[in-house]
Amino acid sequence: MTTTLKTNVGRTTGSPEARRLRGADHIPAVIYGAGMQPVSITVERRDLRIALSGPAGTNTILELQVADKTYPAIVKDMQRDPVKRNVSHVDFMQIDLSKEIVMSVPIHLTGTAKAVVQEGGLVDPAVDRVEIRAAANNIPNEIVIDVTNMNMNSIIRMEDITLPKGVTAVSDPDLVVVTVLVTSTQSDKPAAAGEAAAGEAPAAGAPAAGDKPAAS
Repeated sequence: MTTTLKTNVGRTTGSPEARRLRGADHIPAVIYGAGMQPVSITVERRDLRIALSGPAGTNTILELQVADKTYPAIVKDMQRDPVKRNVSHVDFMQIDLSKEIVMSVPIHLTGTAKAVVQEGGLVDPAVDRVEIRAAANNIPNEIVIDVTNMNMNSIIRMEDITLPKGVTAVSDPDLVVVTVLVTSTQSDKPAAAGEAAAGEAPAAGAPAAGDKPAAS
């Protein structure tokens, strides 16, 4: 499913003009791709926010309306103001919906690892996103990973993840995606056990700790 995003063409390039546009909530942008010359455009900040508010987020397939033409496109790069953190520039890339592209997709953990919970551990995603390859119209919104069967020694790597049909991994097969963290409570258990052992009463006939052996 694609989302329509209107744009304005004919903007003047340069820092002063870009600042003026941003002040009016117009975001400078560019669209480029195979077989076309890059076109400088602007998009309304509100329109961009709405267009990317669906479950696919920044991976949303867009129909960019540029003058009298419409281009299927994705957000290739999004720059943000280092202080305000709002979007300051967007690169859109024209795509062919029937061809495969590489995208970075977020992961989503599902299920409860009871064996980990019982041992006081914590299931932890080692990465937020993984790179996959698929046709543009078959990009998943997220990669779902079931952690139900994990235990304290479990590690889920990229090669262990079952991907949707038509989707292949680009990330390294050995990439660690999900691990198990040992919490402070769980890690204290061996020490506590050791302290208990050290505090046990000495065997019958043995001198107590700190006592001098009896003179023979």
